[in-house]
Amino acid sequence: MASRFNLTQNFNVAERRQEFVRRLELAREPHPEDARRPHWRLLLGELSALLEPFIRPFRRIAIAPAATPRTVMLLPGFATHPVRMRYLARQLERAGHRVKRWGLGFNFGPTPENFEQLEARLLHLHQRHGEKVVLIGWSLGGLFARELAWRHPHIVAKVVTMGSPFSGNPRANNAWRAYQFIAGHRVETPPVEVHTSGKPPVPTVALWSPRDGVIHPRCAAGFENERDRAIALRCSHLGFSYAPEVVHTLLTELDHC
Repeated sequence: MASRFNLTQNFNVAERRQEFVRRLELAREPHPEDARRPHWRLLLGELSALLEPFIRPFRRIAIAPAATPRTVMLLPGFATHPVRMRYLARQLERAGHRVKRWGLGFNFGPTPENFEQLEARLLHLHQRHGEKVVLIGWSLGGLFARELAWRHPHIVAKVVTMGSPFSGNPRANNAWRAYQFIAGHRVETPPVEVHTSGKPPVPTVALWSPRDGVIHPRCAAGFENERDRAIALRCSHLGFSYAPEVVHTLLTELDHC
């Protein structure tokens, strides 16, 4: 099972209060002066996602059959459930791809336990379908995907990150305070060993947007030594899970694995 944000489990009243205060202190840490984050107007722009359920029934996306169907694992963003990526999954499936969930429910950050389960999930998909797996990670999910590629490059065909803060200061975004409160650790010191520099040894593509109201574009685009290519789109951060331009870009990337 995935790690869950639960201050009551295995704690008595005094311990729960102490844990709450500890997490609150993590969230109140000062923002680094050198860590730029998206302007608050862009953050407000993320509210446009509220209109998506009303617009979606009228949207038609032309999708051609895949040149070669791929096995794909989708990894959700921070504090989101795989259901938030269901629409995206269905569009990729329309092209003929086999799209799988990551199998961990909500993404509340890494733990040794959930990362071990995620590695087992990746190995299972590889063995079951007999081919390398394409990892598509949204926001924090992209950091999981990159680390999986570091650990298992022989079974990962490609990594595509969508608005993922894999470069620069990990606090150069509008989400790090919420992350530290919910995950219970600093963004710089996750409770699992991770590769923090360089590019995973597989083809790696970073999708980023200047309209992202959560993650600073520079952090999501990265530098040449951190990914193979960076592709600029014009969606919001939440829009990475449904924007038509994202769907078409992903289908192109899947055709060029």
